[in-house]
Amino acid sequence: MATQVTQEVLPPFLGSNSEPPSFFDGTTRLYTTYYCPFAQRAWLARNYKGLHDIIQLVPIDLDDRPTWYKEVYPENKVPALEHDNKIIGESLDLIKYIDAHFEGPSLFPEDPAKKEFTKELFDYSNKWNPTLFFYLKGTKSEDEMKTAFDTLEEYFSKYNHEGPFLLGAQFSAADVAYAPFVQRYYYLFTDLHKYDITEGRPKLDAWLKALDTVEACLETKWDEELNLKIYKRRNLGIV
Repeated sequence: MATQVTQEVLPPFLGSNSEPPSFFDGTTRLYTTYYCPFAQRAWLARNYKGLHDIIQLVPIDLDDRPTWYKEVYPENKVPALEHDNKIIGESLDLIKYIDAHFEGPSLFPEDPAKKEFTKELFDYSNKWNPTLFFYLKGTKSEDEMKTAFDTLEEYFSKYNHEGPFLLGAQFSAADVAYAPFVQRYYYLFTDLHKYDITEGRPKLDAWLKALDTVEACLETKWDEELNLKIYKRRNLGIV
């Protein structure tokens, strides 16, 4: 179960006129943004493990990026973690890193079969997410989009007898990998295509409802209307 914490006050975005933090001074920092699903993966892992006071959030304004950020992380994207005098990037890698290097509830199972299934889900996410993103951009077919959601529904069948999450009763890294995207796609597809991604997919529907029982998911679930507006502007050119 997620650690019970008091809702933290989120720091403001840092833009081009902001002063940089004191890099590599022993503070562990998560360079992030509140509306990016990739960044939310690392933020969600941090919060689930109860690391609010251990890993400091440094939100970057992606529309007005600080020039100093590229010095921190030459890839110039989020998320990135500053820890032990090094920078670690890539959201799936950060889920693993945060779980392995910090105390708190484990996000990865001990059961070998569930470990292997988690790896399969991580690998599939790299195919699944682009399919849906490019469908919204108009370069993937409706059949490909529906197949992507149907495949995710099938993945829930493996451990559905144990509980609503991807590995059954326990919220895990597998859920962290998908939750930020599916939560956004739910209202993006509803808004843009009048398509309910949960229709005919009861396990997906139950999972989305179960996510709202996980405190870390609620803490990192940003305002839907604002998220929708930003996504449409940044990715689809809709103002």
